[in-house]
Amino acid sequence: MGTCASLLRGNTAFLRKPKHLKASSASWHHRRSRRFKRPSNILKDASGNDIFSHYKFGRELGRGEFGVTYECMKIETGEKMACKKISKEKLRTEIDVQDVRREVDIMRRLPSHPNIISFKDVFEDKEAIYLVMELCKGGELFDRIVSRGHYSERGAARVTKTMIEVVKVCHEHGVIHRDLKPENFLYASEDENAPLKAIDFGLSIFFEPGQNFREIVGSPYYMAPEVLRRNYGPEVDIWSSGVILYILLCGVPPFWAETEQGIAHAIVRGRLSFKREPWPKVSEDAKELVKGMLDPNPFSRMSIEEVLGHRWIQNADKVPDISLGNDVKTRIQQFSLMNKFKKKVLGVVATTLPDEQIQDIKDMFHMWDTDKNGDLTLEELKSGLINNGHNVSDLDVQSLMEAADLDGNGTLDIDEFVTIAVHIKKISSDEQLKQVFSTFDKNQSGYIEFEELKEALFEGHQEPNCEQVVHEIIHDADLDKDGRISYPEFAAMMKNGMDWKMASRQYSRVMLNALSKKMFKEKSVMKK
Repeated sequence: MGTCASLLRGNTAFLRKPKHLKASSASWHHRRSRRFKRPSNILKDASGNDIFSHYKFGRELGRGEFGVTYECMKIETGEKMACKKISKEKLRTEIDVQDVRREVDIMRRLPSHPNIISFKDVFEDKEAIYLVMELCKGGELFDRIVSRGHYSERGAARVTKTMIEVVKVCHEHGVIHRDLKPENFLYASEDENAPLKAIDFGLSIFFEPGQNFREIVGSPYYMAPEVLRRNYGPEVDIWSSGVILYILLCGVPPFWAETEQGIAHAIVRGRLSFKREPWPKVSEDAKELVKGMLDPNPFSRMSIEEVLGHRWIQNADKVPDISLGNDVKTRIQQFSLMNKFKKKVLGVVATTLPDEQIQDIKDMFHMWDTDKNGDLTLEELKSGLINNGHNVSDLDVQSLMEAADLDGNGTLDIDEFVTIAVHIKKISSDEQLKQVFSTFDKNQSGYIEFEELKEALFEGHQEPNCEQVVHEIIHDADLDKDGRISYPEFAAMMKNGMDWKMASRQYSRVMLNALSKKMFKEKSVMKK
């Protein structure tokens, strides 16, 4: 992504506290009404502040950027549920607080539906917000596909019908999901006929008919082109569902590249390929539906009604039940496991920076804000960088400003500055990556070996093709081809790859915002 990418990715020395910075100076702690101060109570109407009197917590189920999900049991009834604990100290900006409030409001608004996770309760104490939901024990969508002996077009049709029915309910209740992806669909139980349920409404938003949005959110593989153009509506959920359908039918995403810029360009070009296996054996009806759902033009893209009325969906129980082949299952498994590999990395990388480092960043902001108006102008940002030992070009400074300026007002407030600074420090930190590496390197040999990676990904469960998939993941990362992953190879994979970085909500907003501006600025220049 040119100068912006190099400044964002590698150059973090400007975040270090300079020796002449005096943290106690009152002028650097100038406060204003717009400066973010996290409220003591995030929610207005939580059920109470003592969740532990009502629920007993059990094992950890998953870990994300803002919190941890646990299995829990309601003490009064013995019913098992899931609880998402959102740490307040990780809510660094007003955007973070708004996201949590909106997630709670959306889960309350959505009706009881067999294919949407049920919201049960919410609590808040001094440390965290606790979202209590139904417990889904059946695993992720792709895991179920891989574990079954027979996988066919009919199975893909049934899943797609369920996904679109979920989208229909969301839209009817004024909600765009905005982050539909395979990981956000879980089976309720391990029963063969257990319902598939949509989860995680953390990026969802309320909308009115005709309303458009500019905020770039979501996961790059599943992101519609109009999101990158920063002018979109509810049609984005159809696109994301179409991407999932494409993967269900062939095992790989339709728009793929090694970098975020490459993926974005592929999405905007919108060229679909049906040449490679197994596409020749996939029905024309299925391919027609994929094309309609992945129409780059949101105005001519298939609507919810058109998808549900399409003959392939209408006859979901009658479409070809011929196996799509083991290659498709293996590709789906590899794609899913690599995402899990990256998620495990994020679980450590997303750990909040110590408060003193956050304060250092805030002190630096106030020092660079020479006119003390609470905003950094382009000139103030450039002067701050130069005074901190960086001889940066005007283009570099402009790129950094555009990336971090989420509200588009031409200046950086303290929230925007802290957001980009925190995430640059996290993703570029060797110390963070070494911590992650050591969690995989169980025997401390200095290498992630076959058995260690297999145990980390499958956690003792033997699954079809699991050894082949682990070998392929190692092969991709193993540059010297000695059959294991050294720390330098691991670091290279993580720093060159982008999935794990994009799993950070704030970082993806910043990076994709910058990428969008750069892409479409270039296009407008070319047209002149």
